[in-house]
Amino acid sequence: MNRCWWIFFVVTVACSCKKGAGNSTDVPGADKFPRISDSALLTLVQQQTLKYFWDFGHPVSGLARERSSSGDVVTIGGSGFGIMAILAGIQRNFITRSQGLTRIQTIVNFLATKARRYHGAFPHWLNGATGATVPFSTQDDGADLVETAYLTQGLLTARQFFDSGTDPAEKTMRDSINSIWNGVDWSWFRQNGQNTLFWHWSPNYSWSTNQQINGWNEALIVYVLAASAPADSVPKIVYDNGWAGNGSIRNGNTYSGIRLPLGPPEGGPLFFAHYSFLGIDPNGLSDAYANYWTQDTAHARINYNYCVKNPSSYKGYNSECWGLTASDEQNGYSAHSPSNDNGVIAPTAAISSLPYTPIESMDALRFFYYKLGDKIWGQYGFTDAFNLTTSWYDGDFLAIDQGPEIVMIENYRSGLLWNLFMSCPEIKQGLKRLGFSSPHLK
Repeated sequence: MNRCWWIFFVVTVACSCKKGAGNSTDVPGADKFPRISDSALLTLVQQQTLKYFWDFGHPVSGLARERSSSGDVVTIGGSGFGIMAILAGIQRNFITRSQGLTRIQTIVNFLATKARRYHGAFPHWLNGATGATVPFSTQDDGADLVETAYLTQGLLTARQFFDSGTDPAEKTMRDSINSIWNGVDWSWFRQNGQNTLFWHWSPNYSWSTNQQINGWNEALIVYVLAASAPADSVPKIVYDNGWAGNGSIRNGNTYSGIRLPLGPPEGGPLFFAHYSFLGIDPNGLSDAYANYWTQDTAHARINYNYCVKNPSSYKGYNSECWGLTASDEQNGYSAHSPSNDNGVIAPTAAISSLPYTPIESMDALRFFYYKLGDKIWGQYGFTDAFNLTTSWYDGDFLAIDQGPEIVMIENYRSGLLWNLFMSCPEIKQGLKRLGFSSPHLK
């Protein structure tokens, strides 16, 4: 699910929460599982979470199912995250290079031959067996450019990973990925040449949703890819006007003593700092609007500080139990943040922030695993969310939350996915075109 869409268009059912007093967790002090080294714990989390994409990948298409209760419904964006997770799995020897190649070949072949596309872009959801569009909402029954960007980010990263010049299977897959990548008509999504990109197009409702892709949110990757495309790319004015609002994305205010360069007050949900940065390396990355390492680190620390302060006195919030982002909640789904907080913590928020807040995120990961244990730990890693105030523990897993955990742990450990994506010659050219500087561009 793309989270801004939920913010704008989905009325979520907030749980009725009686606020607790203080910061007690109401969790027994004894560990639920034996202690292991932090390195071994990170490996365990990656290996267990990969099972969501590997064991639970759709049996026909190989694509990632939207959630663990989704049947044949697969997610385009979550599949992009899943492809990157598979690469991390190869890196960690959970699966072999040959196994990973075969699975991603299945995915790429399905996307190229069966999946429904609109001006080269994919819908939000597909039927994983037939490739038919599964409408996300009544008028969102066609192209979703943001989801397409997340998928493309994963595909290009896989193309760079499978770089053998002698293996014909790897070359064939690279060619297929290039065909999908080249087939997206990014400039068409300017809706008749406007200096912005639009999120959706429907074969039945045309541009009726009329939702521009404006920053600051999770969609920076869309503009980077649109500027980088070998064909049908967009000029810098589309980025400056459509994404950056000619500077209106700037924040510049201070929260808990931390200055936030961009975005909404207190940063918004943490997936803003994750999705585009699974591939885009924020280290040393800057443009006219921000230094993106400063931006993402500030966002994560503001979210952490808010939870530690716990102004609404929800049970469990403290330096080991934190992380607000879009996730399930009791009887619904919502984009949780300091400005939309009802006591729900999502493990992916802190875990996927590991590159930005290594000490705080590792503290949270230990708490989730050792103290909450099997309340939230299952066959595919950590379940999506929990609320200690109401003693609610989610039983579901979501692709868009499982994927960033594996990928950002790996970026923290080795920089693998950052280095692969940033090695794309088209991405280097596109970032330069938009005025970015980065160590990867030297």
